[in-house]
Amino acid sequence: MKITVEIDCSPIEARTFLGLPDVSDLNARLVEEMQARMSANMAMVSPDELMKNWMAFGAGAQEQFTKLMTQAAGMGMGAPRPK
Repeated sequence: MKITVEIDCSPIEARTFLGLPDVSDLNARLVEEMQARMSANMAMVSPDELMKNWMAFGAGAQEQFTKLMTQAAGMGMGAPRPK
């Protein structure tokens, strides 16, 4: 024997009926915090900020970055790895 019960209620009504806590305030605070962190991280990814960070390491970092990109491009084209 199989019995199917269909209940039509909102999520808030279901939480109240089951005795679960209302977490809407906590959810709103978490969303606000995530938005603030995303905004802060997006500012760090701007081209100006990236260039400032790369330039802070000096010419040595630029050379290392250039070597890295050259090696990556060479590997993609089937060139042997430099030793």
